[in-house]
Amino acid sequence: MAMALPKRALPQECLKALRGSKLGSQQLMDMEKSFAARNYAPLPVVFSKAQGVHVWDPEGKRYYDFLSAYSATNQGHNHPRIVNAMKKQLDECALSSRAYFNSQFPIYAKFVAEVTGYDRLMPANSGAEANEVALKMARKWAYVKKGVPANEAIIVGATGNFHGRTISIISASDDHDAWHNYGPFTPGFENVEYNNIEALEAIFKEKGDRICTFWVEPIQGEAGVYVPQEGYLRKAQELCKKYNVLLLADEVQTGFGRTGKLFCSDYDDIKPDGIIMGKALSGGLYPVSGVVADEEVMEVFEPGTHGSTFAGSPIASVVGIEAISVLLEEGLIENSYNLGFKFRNSMSEWMKDKSDIVQLVRGRGLLNAIAVDEKLDNGKFAYRWCLKMAHLGVLAKPTHGNIIRFSPPLTITDEQLEECISLIQAAYADAVAEL
Repeated sequence: MAMALPKRALPQECLKALRGSKLGSQQLMDMEKSFAARNYAPLPVVFSKAQGVHVWDPEGKRYYDFLSAYSATNQGHNHPRIVNAMKKQLDECALSSRAYFNSQFPIYAKFVAEVTGYDRLMPANSGAEANEVALKMARKWAYVKKGVPANEAIIVGATGNFHGRTISIISASDDHDAWHNYGPFTPGFENVEYNNIEALEAIFKEKGDRICTFWVEPIQGEAGVYVPQEGYLRKAQELCKKYNVLLLADEVQTGFGRTGKLFCSDYDDIKPDGIIMGKALSGGLYPVSGVVADEEVMEVFEPGTHGSTFAGSPIASVVGIEAISVLLEEGLIENSYNLGFKFRNSMSEWMKDKSDIVQLVRGRGLLNAIAVDEKLDNGKFAYRWCLKMAHLGVLAKPTHGNIIRFSPPLTITDEQLEECISLIQAAYADAVAEL
């Protein structure tokens, strides 16, 4: 006799909240702590509404967003053009899967190829998935085109990297929290020191016949907005060409105007063999990512060799087209370039008499970071400063303990940036006063 399954009751508190019975910030934070996996330690702020450069909590307090969902909302939260494109497509067709053609993906593929200057697009959903696509592409290229013996291809990455959280990706990580207790790991990854051309050339000389790709972030965002020396990518590309190695640029965070160029690699006037894209490719409204490359590389994929149910969906396609169009037509890339200079210049001038605590300001465009004394306040000063900023209405978050990223939506105005700079500096004074 089959065992009777328990009757499933719908959680009424959740349904009431969804249907208009609002929960407060503390209730929501407590609920998440009780029922969600504890793989994040968020700052104690709840997003309830968002528009442009602002977000609001359930109590109605307004904040400037200086994290931008790790650069997913470069176009600002809920940009009306992207929202309307998504709404319109929802009424027509949301998903086909790539088992069939749909009426939007061919247009999207052509649009992205022509904007980026590459022959082909492989669509994906998340940044980590797009990185996995790129790694598969590089390995297969090595076996099919370069003639590397089977299962001997080497992927060279950089120390301090962050490309995602899958098993394969963390196999290339040197971040203890990312890889500890997750082995055994995927073989075939080796790292060289970031921003060290000599180290890259040394491994190419030693193992270049088996290396398929140098896989690198043009600026290491998670590492604390670590900007390499000028010309680093250009020199890396020259080495890659010399040793017949693909250069893959992970622009998931740095792409689509965040650094003041369409792609950060544009600063070095190069065209990588492939660019890994994500986040702002959708304006923050839908998981959209992908890889672009020219035919000689992308043609290694044949029917059945890779796929994803939601990648290239009609919704993803129209959202991606509109998100890129907004960046280009509304001057957001130029705004990022100009206001990034203003932010760094203002903060660098301000920190001159505070160098015992604030040690550097760095970045490109509106991807910037401030590093503070890592020993101050038992290593918690950056977090304390962020709490004070949140109290005054500016949201930023530390990375690696003593580094704070500042990356507002690219729609921020000159006047808004000035206001935020004043609030950031006032929050610093409040944090110092409590030491």
